[in-house]
Amino acid sequence: MEQIKQAISRMINISEREMDDFLGGCFLKKFKRKEILSYPFKVPHEIFFINSGIIRVAITDNKGTEHTLHFALENQFIADYSCFIQRSPSLYSLEALESTEVAVLPRAAIEWGYRNLTEGDKLGRLIAEFYFIYQDNRIKDQYIRTPKERYDSIAKVFPDIHNRAPQHMIASYLGITPVHLSRLKKEDSSKA
Repeated sequence: MEQIKQAISRMINISEREMDDFLGGCFLKKFKRKEILSYPFKVPHEIFFINSGIIRVAITDNKGTEHTLHFALENQFIADYSCFIQRSPSLYSLEALESTEVAVLPRAAIEWGYRNLTEGDKLGRLIAEFYFIYQDNRIKDQYIRTPKERYDSIAKVFPDIHNRAPQHMIASYLGITPVHLSRLKKEDSSKA
């Protein structure tokens, strides 16, 4: 639990006792490659903090086509946060793309943190702000940046993504075809 302790300590002032009490309601869990952490059509009751590995957030449209919406890497929190807050069924699936270890923060632990941590509300607000800023930037990327600009920025947002996620998922995230992604990669390597 050392990584989540460090992450929380960077976000809020928290005593050792508060940290131990809060994390006492949490636990570590490992997922194998391609294992699903959270299923669509179920109400999410936990938030995950990634110790190691990579998680893909995906949605399937009404034609049955799967779309990659997000990748989450080490030291990030991930969940279908809006459905978690609203206690409504998620449309997303969260999938481990490689062997992944997470700290699981069940709803009961999060609610305990809001009530009992001196800066519990601040912790929740900062996590929500990170999620909002990511989603806002994602929307802007899709509408104002070219596919080349999105391609150029993906490695900044998700370091080493090209070695950690299948190319068709990266193409889906970028909103382009796998063939277009191959062309962009080829152009990029010819400049090097």
